[in-house]
Amino acid sequence: MRAAEDILIRPYITEKSNDEIANGKYTFIVDVKATKTEIKQAVEKLFQVKVLKVNTVNYEGKQKRMGVHEGYRPDWKKAIVKIDTDPKPVAYLTDGGKSVTTNKKYKTSIEEFGVAQ
Repeated sequence: MRAAEDILIRPYITEKSNDEIANGKYTFIVDVKATKTEIKQAVEKLFQVKVLKVNTVNYEGKQKRMGVHEGYRPDWKKAIVKIDTDPKPVAYLTDGGKSVTTNKKYKTSIEEFGVAQ
């Protein structure tokens, strides 16, 4: 299993991705070989949030020229992660039939996302 830091490469900041933050959707550039499950676990581990959904898009590298030399940019993968912005307390019954409610300690946003340096 790969480390969470190896799966998430960097946040992907555009005008559209900044608008989606209000809906709880954060966009990252991730490792090309990462699966949706690995991305979900990495975001939950690094940012202490509850991930509801992960959508991914694979991009092929464009062909570029510099003089007579031709080459390709690397392939890359983008992941759009929807987090739970309103975590509800979870209620369950114990062995004695007693109802127990627990509050989950999840954050409702990713503060580190998109910080200008």
